[in-house]
Amino acid sequence: MELEDLEIYQEAIKIADEIWNLVSKWEYFPKDTIGKQIVKSSDSIGANISESYGRYFHKENLQFCYYSRGSLFETKTWLLKSFNRDLISEESYSDLNNKLISLKKKLNGYITFLRNNKPTKPINH
Repeated sequence: MELEDLEIYQEAIKIADEIWNLVSKWEYFPKDTIGKQIVKSSDSIGANISESYGRYFHKENLQFCYYSRGSLFETKTWLLKSFNRDLISEESYSDLNNKLISLKKKLNGYITFLRNNKPTKPINH
């Protein structure tokens, strides 16, 4: 299986692209403050999944999945701030928040799978 086949990776990339498309339309100040933060944290979800996938040792694989989950929660915070400060509509907020909730469940499932299926030798993709 390739990285691009992982559903959690595909979803993380889509969410980050949606956020990028929203933020790219903002004015300078919100884009420079909240915008940069939410783009970085949402990009970090998929980036950490890919780094996890490319790690040679099981513990490292899990650690980067935890980083990904942390970035997901950070993205939820910036998303809420974006909504509270009238930078995104209620519809956009609700849609993206629901996607993040769904991704969180799938990422937690993937982490559980990895914890329960420790390889007997280093991972070699």
